[in-house]
Amino acid sequence: MSEVAVSKSKRRFIAGAVCPACSEMDKLMMWNEDGVPHRECVACGFTDTLNEQGLSVPSELGTRVNHLAPKAAPAKVQTVQFFPNPKLKKPAE
Repeated sequence: MSEVAVSKSKRRFIAGAVCPACSEMDKLMMWNEDGVPHRECVACGFTDTLNEQGLSVPSELGTRVNHLAPKAAPAKVQTVQFFPNPKLKKPAE
């Protein structure tokens, strides 16, 4: 097996940049991997990849195929009993 060398530049903070996820200022780091710019927020963990114009590259759109099935509700069920309010009794006709 041969190891592939990844050209990874030094991570640097971007002054005045605001995180698109948590809106924290001066928390974004940028770096390049193989000429592709990446950014990451150290406050909330948000990460994304940028294209040549500096715009965020959207991740794959969610479909029924690539999403995990929703978690099942807990099996323990509690019953709720409602008691009639005596003040709201209907008048006898």
